[in-house]
Parts: sequence; structure tokens; C-alpha cells
Amino acid sequence: MRASRRGFLSFVLARPPLRPPGARPEGEFAALCIRCNRCVAACPYKTLKPASWIYGERAGTPLVVAREVPCYLCMACPPVCPTGALEPITDKRAVRMGVAVVDPQTCFAHQGILCRTCVDECPLEGEAIYQNGELKPVVTDRCVGCGVCEKVCPAPEVAIVVRPRGEGEGA
Repeated sequence: MRASRRGFLSFVLARPPLRPPGARPEGEFAALCIRCNRCVAACPYKTLKPASWIYGERAGTPLVVAREVPCYLCMACPPVCPTGALEPITDKRAVRMGVAVVDPQTCFAHQGILCRTCVDECPLEGEAIYQNGELKPVVTDRCVGCGVCEKVCPAPEVAIVVRPRGEGEGA
């Protein structure tokens, strides 16, 4: 009984998925994606995976689970999309998958422990996240939402999480 409640609760509370680079706004993306999984097959890092049943009618559409395997911005997925659900992007700085959010309650730097893992591992090299004068991470509007910071965070409870961009925004 408890497992079925958990499954139902997961379905009800499932946050919007983090989509691949070039994904159109969520409603348009979901309507255009035919679940062919060409983008999933094209991903050399095995970052993309089909959404599970908890996403309801959007099951089978590609998503990124950054904590497992972040997007390394190789841009192999948009060109193989046959429907235009993923728009081609040539500059990784133009990607808008999501935005990183730091939790000061679990972030080592906010606890006074010297940590700059998220800053050092960011593929945008100080543009998307930097350390302020107090050595705390600051996420800028240049964050593309790739999830590398979420994957590499050494805190026991990951202190930085990528939230998908809001409805109506491009990817």
C-alpha cells in the first residue's frame, strides 16, 4: 500500500523535467516531440533518457537527470530531431535548459567550509557561477542549466539543484 501511495505521490508532485538543449517551451516541445528517441541515441554521454510514466502524457519524451548525468553541452541532440522540438544551437552559451539554485542550508561554502567545486567544474568558466567576496557561490543569469554543478556537488544533500526554465521560455 505504501509503495503505491509513493508512486501516486511522485506522479502528482513530479516537477517539470529538465529538457535537452534547444528544447522549445514545454507545451510546444511536448506537442512536437514524437518520442522517436533519436536525441537519446545521439547523446554520447548517455545524459538523455526517456521520461518515465510519472510524467503522464509526456512519458517517453527526453529529459536530463542532472544528478545522475549532466548535460555536457556537446549539442549532438538538436540536429537529429526530426520535428523541430529541439532547435539547433551553435553556441553553448545560448542554451537555456534551466537555472541552478543554491541551497544555503546545505551548501558547504555557506557553512563556512571552503568549497568551490561548482565554480571550478562549470563549463562556462566563471560566467554562470562565481564566488563572491564571502567565498559563497553566486549563480548568474548566464547559467544555462546543464547540471554539471548539481552532479559534482560534494555536499551529502546536494546543495545546488537545476530548476527547469519556466513555461513559455525557450531552452
